[in-house]
Amino acid sequence: MAIAIGHVKTIFRYPVKSMAGERLEVANLGWHGLDGDRRLAFRRIENRSGFPWLSASNLPDLLLFAPQRHEGGAQGDLPTHVRTPDGEEMPVFGEDLATEVGRRYGAPVQMMQLNHGIFDEASISVIASDTVSEIGRLAGRSGDVRRFRPNVVVRLLRAAPFQEDEWVGGVLSFGEGDNAPAITVTMRDVRCSMVNLDPDSARPDPEVLKAVVRTHQNTAGIYGAITRIGRLAVGQTIVFHAAVSLATVSNVKRVEGPIGDSDAASR
Repeated sequence: MAIAIGHVKTIFRYPVKSMAGERLEVANLGWHGLDGDRRLAFRRIENRSGFPWLSASNLPDLLLFAPQRHEGGAQGDLPTHVRTPDGEEMPVFGEDLATEVGRRYGAPVQMMQLNHGIFDEASISVIASDTVSEIGRLAGRSGDVRRFRPNVVVRLLRAAPFQEDEWVGGVLSFGEGDNAPAITVTMRDVRCSMVNLDPDSARPDPEVLKAVVRTHQNTAGIYGAITRIGRLAVGQTIVFHAAVSLATVSNVKRVEGPIGDSDAASR
């Protein structure tokens, strides 16, 4: 069963992991998420863990760095420069930027590029604006969707917070037609301290995560796996395709079995 659940309200891309995001009107959804999304990240040179990437959980100031594109130097969807919190623009792969970030972090870092992206859980995330508003209300704060760093924000037709839970196991398609880009909803998005950080100041506010933990088992929004690539655009209709249960498949097989046997006997 397919049902329209809402429209694409906003699209975000984050060229450098944990730095400020870009708000887009149109984006290409590829097999590894949005083109240009989280393709760059700072590696903590002295870190020997399985996840050496520097994030705002380690350095909140990263949120205040903004990727930029200068005409003539841009390659595809990658930024050419980064504007620091002090307003200075530095080449994205330059030593000055690595030195500045390393100074704030307190250890050396190196900018790295991974063609398939650097993701914590999955290559695309979706959240409904009603969910963000409800968390803000419960926390006694304004609902700023940027705290949740989604790729797609949904404007729901049926306003209800945490409606995303109902999509797990199903498929979301964006736009009209059989060739519309689509994702399989794989899991709920378990939240961390990132949601506490103000995108404009990087100051922490624990009430936001407390509200998520208290009201919804520390989850808000969903992750997905890309099942069909294509063009995303603000305003597109989002259609939910419910998963076919094993019980339904089993019943179909039981019905088809005798028909098949009877047909074989008649031949």
